[in-house]
Amino acid sequence: MSIFKPVTLITGASSGIGAALARVFAEHGHEVALVARREAELARLADDIAAAGRPRPHVIPIDLARSDSPARIGHELLVRGLEPAVVVNNAGFGLFGLAAELDRADQVAMIDLNVRTLTELSLRWIDSLARHRGGILNVASVAGFLPGPGMAVYYATKAYVVSFSEALHVELRSKGVRVTVLCPGPVATGFQARAGIGAKHFPRILQRSAERVARDGFAGFMQGRRLVVPGFANSFVSFIPRLVPRGTMLKLVRRSQRRSPAAKPEGWPRRPSERT
Repeated sequence: MSIFKPVTLITGASSGIGAALARVFAEHGHEVALVARREAELARLADDIAAAGRPRPHVIPIDLARSDSPARIGHELLVRGLEPAVVVNNAGFGLFGLAAELDRADQVAMIDLNVRTLTELSLRWIDSLARHRGGILNVASVAGFLPGPGMAVYYATKAYVVSFSEALHVELRSKGVRVTVLCPGPVATGFQARAGIGAKHFPRILQRSAERVARDGFAGFMQGRRLVVPGFANSFVSFIPRLVPRGTMLKLVRRSQRRSPAAKPEGWPRRPSERT
């Protein structure tokens, strides 16, 4: 028995998939705590959810790229009398360009956010998640199944999220904690533009809205599924590496990245995305 109120903690909730997940969880009766850097966007989302007749979400404006962000989130929850029943790790960013030419500090920051922060938040409240028969929903990408020349570190971080989440799914099952990894393909948000990827970089057949991805992710999580890849075309893409030699996949991905309309004449764009 706990004296703390259970909430669904969602990182990167100021826009895109994170905001869509917040709406879906709230719609299904979850009290939500929103975490991201941009307080104004979080407040607007909280107001929208409250206007729909749901409890107004708790707004926790924290830059998740900071090394102390998990501890700061924990403190904010504690002083508000809250504890996570569900943790949704959605925050992350990508960099498009050759690893040897991109800024090293930016790439290490990507690892810190996409991997280190996600790992710490996944493991920080296991007892609380078990107490409420809740779980963890980690947002990865179909990129996690592929080699990634042109976005080498980003693809590698998402491969980590897939592997880590699948392992936790098995390890935590006996505690009654469900763990699902959501692996969307291209989503119609600002992520691609902020990462330096052209709007026409991906085939339309692979693209899905943030709302559809969020609903697929929520349904899969509630069903206790280990892995959710929204859309048949994206599921097929995630399966291709099992059939095609690794060297061939490397060439295919590299060719696809170099065809991006965002590519500069000398070869590759180098703009970091904005963290959500």
